[in-house]
Amino acid sequence: MQRLKILVGTAILIITLYALTISANNPVSSSESENTTDKLKTSLADQKAAQLYKLQQQELKVAVQAYFDKAIASGDVVGAGVSIVRGDSIVISDGFGKRNINLNEGVDGQTIFRLGSLSKGFAGVLAADLKDEGKLDWEDKVSDYIPEFQLGDKSNTAKITLANILSHTSGAPYHSYTNLVEAGLSLTDIAKRFKDVTPISNPGLMYSYQNALFALSGEMMYKATGQDISTSLENRFFKPLEMCSTTMDYETLAHENNVAMPHSKRRNGWNPKKLNDHYYNAIAAGGINASALDMGKWIRFLLGHNPEIMSKSALEEAFNPFIEIKGHSKYYQRWPGHLSSYYGFGWRIHKFAEQDTYQEKTIWHHGGSVNGYRNEIAVYPEADLGICVLLNNNSRLAKTVMPDLYRIVQAIYDQTTAKLAVNNSPNNITHL
Repeated sequence: MQRLKILVGTAILIITLYALTISANNPVSSSESENTTDKLKTSLADQKAAQLYKLQQQELKVAVQAYFDKAIASGDVVGAGVSIVRGDSIVISDGFGKRNINLNEGVDGQTIFRLGSLSKGFAGVLAADLKDEGKLDWEDKVSDYIPEFQLGDKSNTAKITLANILSHTSGAPYHSYTNLVEAGLSLTDIAKRFKDVTPISNPGLMYSYQNALFALSGEMMYKATGQDISTSLENRFFKPLEMCSTTMDYETLAHENNVAMPHSKRRNGWNPKKLNDHYYNAIAAGGINASALDMGKWIRFLLGHNPEIMSKSALEEAFNPFIEIKGHSKYYQRWPGHLSSYYGFGWRIHKFAEQDTYQEKTIWHHGGSVNGYRNEIAVYPEADLGICVLLNNNSRLAKTVMPDLYRIVQAIYDQTTAKLAVNNSPNNITHL
């Protein structure tokens, strides 16, 4: 027995010595050690980033909720669909208030609103996409695609380009024939009527906002592609971006369940209205319907986070300033730090000075109003940030909601970054 114990002990000693020899001859390489350290650092960085994202999102939701609760309580807002995008994330896609002030159904992120002139931004981007493919050019003449169109004499008509109608610089008086769009006339019929309009300037020299003329861009895109504008938008953007609630006709909207009804002002509040079919004959100018969630997807795309659909350089063609919007009377010209405003192709482009740094920054912006809806979209490319607010009443809040929410977003992202740094100290770990 004693002999067996000695043999076992000797065997264990030999095995141990062998293992130590192998270990000595095969040490862990420095690269393996570095890889392990790098993986640990990456894991910790990912955890910190996820913690920061969650903290910022939570605080932003609380702040935005408080902002709209106050507006609803004061009677300024009936219902609102709100999307906020930062980077490639839709941080908020939510609803506040009611779809119908007389009923209890609330607005959520998938409630559908009419967009009104926010539709112009879709048309401008579509035109930029077609230009990138060589199917259209900004300098293409309107009369080459729509021979029945005439504004002024033949010499003047021959100068009017796609760029002019997308930038409201055709030379036509303010809102020429918008009444005919609202009356439901076809665009080809409206195009013929412009021969009776006297231009107020040569093409390209004066900004004069239009709906009927802007909508002719859709006819030009149809002639260039063989597809109507609704089909082109659906195939190029809405389907690949999975904008599932976005539509471009009255009948579909009228049969949707989750729709924010429009409201008109009455003495002591708001009165729900019926939907109407205005502007579905002029989709490029004002005929698109969408939810806050879909608008979040659209903003993320505009910020360049879907290059497989459209390159960032092609996208930015729509945002090139084409004509200056002069004066100081427009609501957006009174936004904090405002320096100047321009119109590109379906978009307003504002330059403003950041309040804390005084650095010049850019906003791609548009407002929309139709059938009792009032909407705003603003994209801040340098901040990789976008905000959209859809309202089912013509609220005065629309004039300030973009700079208001921009300040809220910037403050929360600055504060939470600092807060997380403090809370992540060894003696004060945040648990979310």
